[in-house]
Amino acid sequence: MGPQIDPVIPTPDMPPEADAVVIGGGIIGTTAALHLAQRGLKVALCEKGHIAGEQSSRNWGWVRKGRRDPREIPLVIEALRQWEGMNATVGEETGFRTCGIAWGAETDADIARSEAWLEQARPYQIDARMISGSEIDRYLPGGAARWKAAMYCATDGRAEPQKAAPAIARAAQRMGAAVLTGCAVRGLDRAGGRVAAVVTERGRIRTSTVVLAGGAWSRRFLRDLGVTLPQLKVRASVMRTAPLEGGPDTSLWFGGAAFRKRLDGGYNIANGHVNVVPLVPDSIRFFNHFLPALGSEWKSLKLRLDSRFTQEMAEARPVPFDQVSPYEKTRVLDPAPDRAFLRQAMTELVRVFPVFAQARVEQEWAGMIDVTPDAVPVISPVDAVPGLIVATGFSGHGFGIGPGAGRLAADLATGTTPVVDPHDFRLSRYSDGSKPRMLVGI
Repeated sequence: MGPQIDPVIPTPDMPPEADAVVIGGGIIGTTAALHLAQRGLKVALCEKGHIAGEQSSRNWGWVRKGRRDPREIPLVIEALRQWEGMNATVGEETGFRTCGIAWGAETDADIARSEAWLEQARPYQIDARMISGSEIDRYLPGGAARWKAAMYCATDGRAEPQKAAPAIARAAQRMGAAVLTGCAVRGLDRAGGRVAAVVTERGRIRTSTVVLAGGAWSRRFLRDLGVTLPQLKVRASVMRTAPLEGGPDTSLWFGGAAFRKRLDGGYNIANGHVNVVPLVPDSIRFFNHFLPALGSEWKSLKLRLDSRFTQEMAEARPVPFDQVSPYEKTRVLDPAPDRAFLRQAMTELVRVFPVFAQARVEQEWAGMIDVTPDAVPVISPVDAVPGLIVATGFSGHGFGIGPGAGRLAADLATGTTPVVDPHDFRLSRYSDGSKPRMLVGI
C-alpha cells in the first residue's frame, strides 16, 4: 500500500457548471485549482481516487533548483517563492523547510558534470556551488571521506508529499472550489470543436475551460481526444524510516542512494540510480521519441516486461461515456515496490553514514512517474481542443515545481500573462520538428 495521506473531505454536491474544471488531484491539479479560485473563478476539481493518491504522495519530497534542466529553472524559482510562504497561504502545515540539498561527486567526471550544470545555470544566479573537505562534513558529517566534492544548494528544501497537496486542496475548498474525490472524468463534450463540458461518472459539469493534470493517466485521456502525447511510465520506489537521531539534516543524492529528513524525524530513502521501466504497447509506439533518453540513461533504467503490458493494452480501447471507464477500474496506481533496489540503497547509505544502521524501516512503496522524451513537462494549451490546457509529464520533478506549474496552468487557462515563458513546455515541440534536448542533471 501507498503512504498514509492526510484526508480531504470531499465537497458533497457536484456543481452543474464551473468556470474551470481541473482533472487530477495531485500537486499540480490542487495548486492549479487554488490559483484559479484565488482569481475568483468558480472551480471544480475532479479526482478519480483521493487527493495525492498517486505520485504526488509517493515522491522523495525534494523541493529543488539544483540540477534542474535550465528550461525548468525560471518555473522552479517561482515554485520556491510559493513554497516558502505556502504554510501561511494555505493556513496549514505542508512540511516545507529550507534544508539545503547536496549531490555527492565521487569522480572527476562527476565533478565535471556538476560544474557544467553550474555554468548553464549561471544566468539565473542560483546559489549553488561546489564544496569539498570540511565544508562537506559541515553539512553531511562523514561525507568528506567518500566524495571528492559535492554540489550544494543552500536554499533548496523539502516538504511532506502526504500533507502538501491535501492542505492545498482544502485551501482551494475554503476559497469556494468544489473538490470532488471518487469522481472520475470519463471524457469531454465539445461544441464547435471547443470544450463544452466534462463528463464524469456522476454526471456532466458544463465548462469552457479544463486543466488536465492527470499525471500518468494524461496520455490515455488525450488519446481519446485524438491528441498524441509521447509519455511513458517509470516505476520508482521509496522507503520510510522511523525517527532517527543523529542523521543529516541536509538532503543528499549520490550514486547509490538519496534521502531527505522527514518532518517526523524519520527519513525517506531511495535508490539514487535505479528506476524501473515497464514495457507496454506505448513503449513500441514511442520508441523513436524515447531512444535518445534510453541511450543516455541506459545504466539507470531497468526495463521490465510484466502485467502492465496486457493491462495497458486492455485499457487502450475507447469506452463510451455511459460505461465504466478505466479510471474507475483503477482508482489509484499502487505498484509493488522494488525492494531489492531499496536494500541496495540502504546498504550504500550505511556504508557512508553508519548512523543509518540504526534506522528502522517502517514502510516501502512505489509510484508511477509520468515521463516525457526530454524529461521536461508539458504545460500547454492543446491546439486541437480549444479550452483544454494540459499539465503533465513532470518526469519525477513535479512535486517541487508543482506550485509554479499550477500557476502557469492557471495563467494559460485564464489568458493571463504567463508567470514564465511557456514556449519550452509547449505540447507541439514533439510534432513541430524541434530537435530533442535532453535533461541536464538527475
